[in-house]
Parts: sequence; C-alpha cells; structure tokens
Amino acid sequence: MAPMNVVVVGGGVGALELILGLRKLAEDRTRITLIAPDQDFRYRPAAVAVPYGQGAVYGFPLADVARAAAADLVQTTVVEVDPRARRVRTADGREIPYDAVVIACGARRQPVIDGAIPFRGEEDIPAMDGLLEELGDGRVRSVAFALPRGASWALPLYELALLTATHLARTNVHGVSLALVTPEQRPLAQFGGGASDEVAALLAAGGIEVHTATYPVRVYGSVLMLVPAKTLTVDRVVSMPRARGVPIDGLPHDFEGFLPTDLFGRVSGVEDVYAVGDITNQPIKQGGIAAQQADVVAQLLAKTAGAPVDEPTPHRPVLRGLLLTGDEPRYLESKPAGGHGAAALASREPLWWPGGKIAGRHLGSYLAAAERH
Repeated sequence: MAPMNVVVVGGGVGALELILGLRKLAEDRTRITLIAPDQDFRYRPAAVAVPYGQGAVYGFPLADVARAAAADLVQTTVVEVDPRARRVRTADGREIPYDAVVIACGARRQPVIDGAIPFRGEEDIPAMDGLLEELGDGRVRSVAFALPRGASWALPLYELALLTATHLARTNVHGVSLALVTPEQRPLAQFGGGASDEVAALLAAGGIEVHTATYPVRVYGSVLMLVPAKTLTVDRVVSMPRARGVPIDGLPHDFEGFLPTDLFGRVSGVEDVYAVGDITNQPIKQGGIAAQQADVVAQLLAKTAGAPVDEPTPHRPVLRGLLLTGDEPRYLESKPAGGHGAAALASREPLWWPGGKIAGRHLGSYLAAAERH
C-alpha cells in the first residue's frame, strides 16, 4: 500500500509534536509534508524571563525537526483547503494533495487594553526592558499587571508580576507598588486548588496587591479603569493579549476565527481535516494543551494508516505550567473540567519530563537534545 499522505500546516508546538509522534507511531506508513513560513521554531515561552536576565528565546531550525520526523518541509503559508479536491493551496501558488490534513497554524495575539504595555512574547521584550529601566531610575513608581477579558492564558502575567518583584528586591529598588488585576475569582484560577494557593502565597510574599473578580478596561493617563466600577492609579499597566483565529478559505470557523473540533481533533463538517493547538476552539491556548491534542490526532492517523497502535482516546486536557518566579520556579499541574477535574499540584520539583516550559511527549524530548541557536 502507498503511504498515507499527511499534510501538516504550521511550525509551532502542535505541528512539531504531531510530526514527531506520527513518525514514531506510523513509521513508514505515512508520508508527511510540513508547511510553515518560518525557518526556525522559536522557544517563545522563555520570552517572559528575558528582560530579567534569566532566560533566552532559542531557535531550532525547522529543517532539522522535519528531518528528524522524515518529513518534507515546504516554507510557505496555506491560504485555502479544498476538502472536495483534497488539496491545500499555498500563498506561492502550489497545490499539495493530501489524504489527511492537520491545521496547526496557531493564532494571532492582539492587544486588548488601550494605553497598556501588551506582552505577546518576544516582540514585546524591548517594552519590558524600557519599563525596568524606568523603575530602576525612579521615573515609574507603580505598575499594574492586568488580565483582560478574552485572554486565554494567564500564567505569563503572573510570571511578569513575580519576576518584577524579585528584580526590584535584588536591585535594591524600594517604594514601588505592584498590583495584579484579574477577573478570576482566585489567583491563577485556570489551575485552581493547591496551585492557586501557592501562587497567592508567592504574590503576597512579593508584596503584590491582588484585585480578583475585577476586569481591567482601559488606561486614561495614570488611571486604570476597572469593572465593577472603580479605578486604580498607576504609572504603567502591563497586559496580556487575547487570541484570535486565522480563517482559512474552505474551512469552517467560529466568530473569532477558530476551527471547531471534536475531542479527536476532527474539524466539524469536513472529512479528513484535523486541527490542533491555538487555532482550535479549545478555550485554553497553551503549548502543552496543543501537544496533547497533537498526540491524539497522531494516534488516530497512525491507526488509520494501518499501524499496530491502540484505539485513540478522546482528548482529556491535563494543564501543566512552569511558573517562573525569579527565585525557585514552581511546577503546576491540574485537570480542568474537560479532564474530569482533580486536585491541582504545585511542586518545586519537575512533575513531567523533561521539566521545561513545553510539556510535549515527543517535542520536549527532541528539544532537550537538539542543537539550538
């Protein structure tokens, strides 16, 4: 039998976890084509630590990852998927046939709060560098870290607040007030349980005032407008972005541009089209969740290709996050409602292997051993 022709669109966590996992499970029963516009996979979760001198955003050549998965790499973007003709059309005019296509192109990050410093990742490191400089020379005496409505991943905001508190203490900058504003009922409620308790204790130890059940709306000069109706006077506001999907011609999407999928990653209403990661309508946009979705789809495709693997089970999310504090990091783990719930864990020791920011069964192992630049 000819190998099953699998096209994977994207160069992020979900896409790379999928091609590595599919090659391991299906071996030579699939032919994999990876379509991505970039030359490198960037280790973006580390961006939060860069302004504080505690990390770096490394690049890993996509060509090397594709080679490890025995995949063909096509460096362009996909503009249309034609399920009837079973082809994808690229921005440079190519038409690539598929037996199955997996969309893993991620989402756009959009600022929400006018007047705030957005932190979308690597591109906003210079803005954070500038804020730390202003704190150091006394031009800024108060900062609020604000989680707006629509933000799908809260952990980096807590990291920025904790890292800033630690940085100020280590550089002997005193008299700065720090606040964290969140619509959550408790700190880092995406995890809940013991993880929320641990984060609350860290915020208190860092002297960070916490405003829960409060929506930040807009910055007017030195005033942060909040809902319920009140204000917070601060010199600077740092905010998380919201995620928005990238609609692809030929595929269904919701009003925010995300692809509707079931628990096996199948896109609603189209055959042999799958999606994983931030482009899906999964409410939590996070690399570890993308990797778990990719593992389910990889097993399903390997089974379809004739590999001797178990029947895939529906995706039940396990939320894992490495929280950087400026001191000892915390490893957090919980099962959201879709994972049937469980008491959240918080530990100073790794709760997964390798204990990095990206908890991916296949990609994590690859990155731990791969050359980077």
